[in-house]
Amino acid sequence: MLEAGTMLLFCAVLFASVALGWSIIPALFVGVLLFMGYGLVRRCSLRAMASRAAGSVRSAGTVVVAFVLIGVLTSLWRASGTIAFIVAHSTAVIHAATVIPLSFLLCSAMSVLVGSSFASAATMGTICMSLGLSMQANPVMLGGAILAGVYVGDRCSPVSTSALLVKQLTHTNLFNTIARMLRTGAVPFVLSCVVYVAAAVAEWLCASGGSGFGAASAAATAGSAGSARAAVSTNASSITDIGGLFSSAFDLHWLTLVPALLVIVLALLRVDVRLLMLASIAASVAVCVGVQHMEWAELLRLLIFGYHAQNPQVAALLDGGGILSMLTVMATVCISSAYAGIFAETRMLARLQQVIEMLGHRIGACGATMITATCAAALACNQTLTIMLTHQLCGGLYGDDESERSAQAIDLEDSAVVIAPLIPWSIAGAVPLATINAPTLSLAAATFLYLLPLSRMLASAVRRRSGFRTRHRSQNQNPGLAIPHRPKPMLHMFAHGFHPKSGD
Repeated sequence: MLEAGTMLLFCAVLFASVALGWSIIPALFVGVLLFMGYGLVRRCSLRAMASRAAGSVRSAGTVVVAFVLIGVLTSLWRASGTIAFIVAHSTAVIHAATVIPLSFLLCSAMSVLVGSSFASAATMGTICMSLGLSMQANPVMLGGAILAGVYVGDRCSPVSTSALLVKQLTHTNLFNTIARMLRTGAVPFVLSCVVYVAAAVAEWLCASGGSGFGAASAAATAGSAGSARAAVSTNASSITDIGGLFSSAFDLHWLTLVPALLVIVLALLRVDVRLLMLASIAASVAVCVGVQHMEWAELLRLLIFGYHAQNPQVAALLDGGGILSMLTVMATVCISSAYAGIFAETRMLARLQQVIEMLGHRIGACGATMITATCAAALACNQTLTIMLTHQLCGGLYGDDESERSAQAIDLEDSAVVIAPLIPWSIAGAVPLATINAPTLSLAAATFLYLLPLSRMLASAVRRRSGFRTRHRSQNQNPGLAIPHRPKPMLHMFAHGFHPKSGD
């Protein structure tokens, strides 16, 4: 009961912070006090808990360095005109009949390059939403396509904070995991494209029938659709000429594309991600100075504080980046890493981990991870903490060898990373939707985010059923090879009750 009460109190503090619009960092610090207080009640040494927490934080040092490089890189890509060049040339292909599927594809491509769902939503997502609404597209489908697209790269980009975090937690090779993510995500990605093409065709048919291009909106979504159109109507008309807007602020020379091309080429060559980012940073600095004629003092300032455009319209689309922009995610990772040390010392999650292991024996490690990630996302209200809690709780489902660690990495990527934005009160989905002024109902249209975990669970169930049939057939054909039944410890505990050891 004490464990459940402590965790519920922590969740209440997190919910209050999110509901009031406060930073979650103070709530996370409250969590440290709560969990250490639990340990003291259980007669754990304060010094031992602090030592384990500090050790866990030190182990997160590598990923924190990578986050700093990402903050610098995203700021320089804004200042050098790299993002402006990509957005200006890619949005030129958007037309009324194809705006929904193209928004999904363009946001996917942008998120793969920048590795951030929030940055992709603020740039490509905002422009796609504005252009789409000016073309009378259905805001629910359009918002869902954009939200799904910005998380395609947030999941599998070599410069994604979530991918780097999973790599650090599971001690796996980033590029091997990305290769597996491309395989597991291929079918959901294609199916999402089919859904968005079908939505575009349906709206085109309604338009040709005289009902207006956006007539495909259901009556139930009419209110939210109207409010979304009204929210961006002024902005849509003001940024229709994207090329002209960015040309007034940047020299859109083809050299501005070099920093992005370096990321793609070096990622294909499997260069260490930190070296990859350093190479792109060096190229971006050269473009800022040589092409955009930026002063060194201004360049040094934006590395820390991020890029800030003088033109208000450009600023609304491109402002951001810098080391300071990564402080929240770095603090979240460090504090959450401290939780891992405290939990290990106090064994606070031992019973819950055992329940999850029992679930894993019944439905498989993949299915148990999906369910755990959904519950963790509902409680954590953000993606980073969801990933770390899911990894902590599901550790007993996987072994310590490389193949098992790789299996856990891909299961985390296909569950915690994409399920977190589907929780309506989680900032993982709420922030991108608010950024592009899309209705909350757009969560239902973010097909890639739920087709991916559903397809993984289905594939896992089919494999388990197929494996069971194979083993059963083999034992019937070779009864002498049948393995005598030995109840697994977790199943034995489930059958005969849980009897905690001293200290649990």
